[in-house]
Amino acid sequence: MIIYLHGFRSSPQSYKAQLLAERMAQLGRASDYLCPQLPVSPAEAIGLAQNLTRDRDPAQLTLFGSSLGGYYATYLAEQLGCRAVMLNPAMRAFEKLKHYVGPQTMYHGGGEAFDFKAEYLEELRAMFIPAITRPERYFLVAATGDELLDWREMAANFPGARHKVIGGSDHGLSDFADYMDETLAFAGVTSPAG
Repeated sequence: MIIYLHGFRSSPQSYKAQLLAERMAQLGRASDYLCPQLPVSPAEAIGLAQNLTRDRDPAQLTLFGSSLGGYYATYLAEQLGCRAVMLNPAMRAFEKLKHYVGPQTMYHGGGEAFDFKAEYLEELRAMFIPAITRPERYFLVAATGDELLDWREMAANFPGARHKVIGGSDHGLSDFADYMDETLAFAGVTSPAG
C-alpha cells in the first residue's frame, strides 16, 4: 500500500500524485494507492493519515511525502515503523511556513482560498522529529535546484538513509517520471518485467 501525502497548497491533482496513480493503475495496483486531500490544519491532516493507516501492516505500507507531506511522512513513519519516500521534504515546517500565515490559495482546482492560521505552526512543532530511527526505512529524493528548500538540509536530516540527489530539477520535481519506478521499487512495487 502506498499513501501519498501532498505538500502545502497542493492536492491529489499534483503532477507527482497523478503520475504515481497512473503508474500504479498500469501495474494493476490502483487499489493499493491512496492520495487524500489533506486538511489545512496539520493536526487534522495527521489525523486523517492515521485513520488511513490504522490496521495496516507497516511492513506493507510506504508513505510518499512531498514537501510538507514529507514532514508529515517523517512523523508518521517514526510512529508506525513503515517505509517512507521523501520528495524534497520540508524539515522544520513550523519555521518554513511562518511567512505563510494568513490568506492563501490552492495550486489546483481553481485556486480555492483558505486561511493558514498561526496556531498551525504549533501543530507542526508538535510533530517535529529531530532525528530519524532506522534510516533503512527512508528514501530521500532531493533536488539541488529546489527553489524553496535546501537539499543539503534534507540530506543532513536523513543520515544513513538512501539518498538520490538530483542535479538541478526544482521543488516540484518536474522530472519525477525519470526515477518514479526507482521509488516504487523501494516501496516494493515493481513492474511485471522487474
